Amino acid sequence: RLSNVLAGIGRGQMQVLDERVAARRAMFNFYVDLFQNVEGISLLSEPESYFSNRWLTTILVDPEKTNGITREDIRLHLEQDNIESRPLWKPMHMQPVFENARFYGSGICERLFENGLCLPSGSNLSDDDRNRIKAKLAEILPL
Repeated sequence: RLSNVLAGIGRGQMQVLDERVAARRAMFNFYVDLFQNVEGISLLSEPESYFSNRWLTTILVDPEKTNGITREDIRLHLEQDNIESRPLWKPMHMQPVFENARFYGSGICERLFENGLCLPSGSNLSDDDRNRIKAKLAEILPL
């Protein structure tokens, strides 16, 4: 249950929801344009007839196509300029609390964790922020 205060805040946020979603989608499109000619970097596409809020923009890095540059290389390079990014979520079966639990899988989640990176994608990022992100990525990738 929400408190009255939290419910009021949530109700107020509904008034700007469309603007926030538009800003997140614009951020995603920024990355689509940025990486369009970079081999080995891919973004998740939106399934036909769906409308994603693009809450989080993630990329997959294929080191075999990026001259050995990994997801972790990119993350650490961004971190040098205090640009926050992070690996995709660690799969549940790899968490210590589940180390003795049975797991049924094919390795896809491990590959996503190893090669996936969450990029800055907030609805409050400015043009200056985008320029800074682009400049830093251009130091490590052929943009």
